[in-house]
Amino acid sequence: MRLRIMITALAGLLGCSAPAPLPTVDSVDLNRYQGRWYVWARFDHRFERGCSCSVAEYTLESDRVRVVNYCHEDGSWRTIEGKAFPVDGTNNAQLEVQFFWPFRGDYYIMALDSAYRHVLVGAPSRDYLWMMGRSPNVDEATYAQLVAVAASRGFDTARLMRTSCASAPELPSTR
Repeated sequence: MRLRIMITALAGLLGCSAPAPLPTVDSVDLNRYQGRWYVWARFDHRFERGCSCSVAEYTLESDRVRVVNYCHEDGSWRTIEGKAFPVDGTNNAQLEVQFFWPFRGDYYIMALDSAYRHVLVGAPSRDYLWMMGRSPNVDEATYAQLVAVAASRGFDTARLMRTSCASAPELPSTR
């Protein structure tokens, strides 16, 4: 009996600590989504730490998306390549991104304007967040709108770091 009570209590605690589901857009046209995206703001994390400018390029390849991330740091570019796999049943609004086999990370598209000019991407854990656009600069109204969406989804927007690619040199070619 005592063991059952402890297991029930532990299950209750674990259930309470699980993050709420993360809503996404209804669908994403990966043909329109592919191309270059400049990171306007993001949460700090190990793989982009020190980047003054970050850029992601997506290329559709049959059943997956090729991902090339660029980081401008100390006057030069560094790159990392990976792939993203659409999650079945999500209409491409959720992907799993892989840079190192066998590890994959969640990539949930939470906001995307109809012209595919800006996007808000995060993870259900709320530990990762990116605000990106097709141009190096974001206007304040768009920035505020995306911050509001992130806050409404349970992200701690005080953690957002703004970045700027306006003065970064041209990207190197990875083709």
